[in-house]
Amino acid sequence: MESYDLGFMKLALAAAREASMREEVPVGAVIVSAGAVVGTGYNCREERQNPLCHAEIMAIQEASKALRSWRLDQCDIYVTLEPCVMCIGAVLQARMRRLVFGCRDPKAGAVESLYRLCEDQRLNHQLPVTEGVLADESSSMLSAFFARLRAQKRDGQENGEVAEPG
Repeated sequence: MESYDLGFMKLALAAAREASMREEVPVGAVIVSAGAVVGTGYNCREERQNPLCHAEIMAIQEASKALRSWRLDQCDIYVTLEPCVMCIGAVLQARMRRLVFGCRDPKAGAVESLYRLCEDQRLNHQLPVTEGVLADESSSMLSAFFARLRAQKRDGQENGEVAEPG
């Protein structure tokens, strides 16, 4: 872990909190180039009704626009949750320099948990990974979010409301 990783991961956690306040799964991402934030994103899949609107994708779009390039090879990405297959694919396609993530995702993680795509030699780009930065904070935020959703669903069913599919 680098000395500056904590500060950038705290910014990613702030983005995750924004997602949570909008009733989205609390995942945040920050992209940094030369010590400056060039892209920030949070999950907004429900709000936009678009399965592509994960935190990493939103941050990549913002960084690419800011740097006027799809090639983000001088950038590091900080994500509160281990990226899924789609997101790590986008990170690799952007040729990022480094990935830092908080907690693992045992159900969808494609960096360490289910797959190890960042070190797959069959791909044309590999990526150094630092994991576990502020993992407890990231994990706690996710756990609290899903506990709240379960409680809301339970309360709604107890009041005779029909749960929305999803």
